[in-house]
Amino acid sequence: MVATKLATVHEIRRAQRADGPAAVLAIGTANPTFSIPQDKFPDYYFRVTKKEHLTDLKDTFTKLCRVTGLERRFFHHTEQMLNANPSFFLDVTPSSSSSSLDARLDIVAKAAPELAATAAAKAIAMWGLPATDITDLIVATSSEDRSPGTDLSLATLLGLRADVRRTSLQLAGCSGGCAALRLAKDLAENNRGARVLVACVELTLTSFRGPGDDDTFETLIPQALFGVVIAADPELPAGERAVFEMVAASQTTIPGTERMLNMRLGEGGIKGDVSPVLPSFAAEHLERCLAGVAGVDKGKRKWNEMFWVVHPGSRGILDHIDVALGLEAEKLAASRAVVREYGNMMSATVIFVLDEVRRRMEEEEGDEAETEWGVMVGFGPGFTVETMLLHTAKQ
Repeated sequence: MVATKLATVHEIRRAQRADGPAAVLAIGTANPTFSIPQDKFPDYYFRVTKKEHLTDLKDTFTKLCRVTGLERRFFHHTEQMLNANPSFFLDVTPSSSSSSLDARLDIVAKAAPELAATAAAKAIAMWGLPATDITDLIVATSSEDRSPGTDLSLATLLGLRADVRRTSLQLAGCSGGCAALRLAKDLAENNRGARVLVACVELTLTSFRGPGDDDTFETLIPQALFGVVIAADPELPAGERAVFEMVAASQTTIPGTERMLNMRLGEGGIKGDVSPVLPSFAAEHLERCLAGVAGVDKGKRKWNEMFWVVHPGSRGILDHIDVALGLEAEKLAASRAVVREYGNMMSATVIFVLDEVRRRMEEEEGDEAETEWGVMVGFGPGFTVETMLLHTAKQ
């Protein structure tokens, strides 16, 4: 009797699971309409925060902005919005700080789902099937901390079914995009027929603050540096097309690095610490983290024979990764293009890089490429390294 029951349970589980690896089916991205050239940002930043008198600090900030490698920065908050909310820059009392945070979160609560819906609509159009076919929704954001949040608002805007399974990842930082894709992989592979929509949306309004008199190079870094994917069972019916297969994923936390990169939500908004040695440290530990997810040693699969989807926290991180792994110049070209054109968009950045890699592959479709296998990398608080082995889907 027991054996019969066990056999029944095992049969049910086998029927529930997909037969192959999850796959990325479509990608869509979107940015706020307001943007500022990076070379104009120091003047803008000190003007809108009413701190133009801090000339020495402005000089330091200008130098920092110059070395980041960005060309343009996108924001939801315009100068008019900031001028209409002077409490954003008042840290006089706990009550004024709390009022400022409430006002910021109220703006984000409306704007974040709308921006995510714009990107999601592009992905759904590329996918080619109705939004009501989506079974799971994962939303990653470090712009809010509420429930229900952007996940429910986005589901409503897109007209998803009432029984869509929603998961929200909040305050995961820059590694949130890779973490969301890792979770989507597991959902797709363990639920036959699943269609998972991943949305990563970031609005830096909750972390935007004015410079303080005691700020240093290190404390200004967060102000200077600052999609959507559908993944599912690869046995696809007519009308669906896979782009990347998601083969294996891992997460590694480097012990004793909690102070190197962290985020926290307080009365003044979201704040964080970024160590100036982070770029070299991340590159130093990356190969060990990659070896586990790739399942092969460096001698069997050389890094230059793979394509790369790396979250570009900064140009410095990419430079150090190039040196540490001996990568050829073009391997991180997609990451460099994204950080140059958009900056660090936290969890959403890796989605932009993935889309840029897809676009470049389509342009080179006629060439005999040696980039069938690839790796995706994200860095986040902890200090945490997210990695995933990817494979180009055969059409």
